[in-house]
Amino acid sequence: MTSGEAFAVRVAASEADTAACFAVRTEVFVVEQSVPESIEYDAYDAVAVHVLAVAPDGEPLGTGRLLYGPAALGKTGGDLTVGSLGRLAVRKAARGLGVGVALVRAIEAEARRLGLSAVDLGAQTHALGFYAGLGYVAYGPEFEDAGIPHRAMRRHLP
Repeated sequence: MTSGEAFAVRVAASEADTAACFAVRTEVFVVEQSVPESIEYDAYDAVAVHVLAVAPDGEPLGTGRLLYGPAALGKTGGDLTVGSLGRLAVRKAARGLGVGVALVRAIEAEARRLGLSAVDLGAQTHALGFYAGLGYVAYGPEFEDAGIPHRAMRRHLP
């Protein structure tokens, strides 16, 4: 478990943890950003590594997921050594506290543990600076996902 001052980040290890991850995603993507629920949840959720940030009282603050191996092939250009970070979501009340950074670093740590050499992601264009500050480099043209403009980004893991 990676600890922050007012929260902890862990790999989701129970059905309750996974339910908390999905609740955060629903709040941020479905309610706040109007992503249709029918496309927010997919078959990859069953095989992804989910991470969860929680406050000391257990309140979920944020989540993200890592796809790797065959599940990530379509998102990483067919490279089995590259993982795919996705569904990074931080509840509005927890933004600016370092939760997003801690979630990304926890996903990268899990990718390293799995022997991956890099992590790809599709960043909403308003978040490009956030990911660039964490060492991700944008590549390729802008594309739309769920009606929201994105750019592909990659970080090679040290």
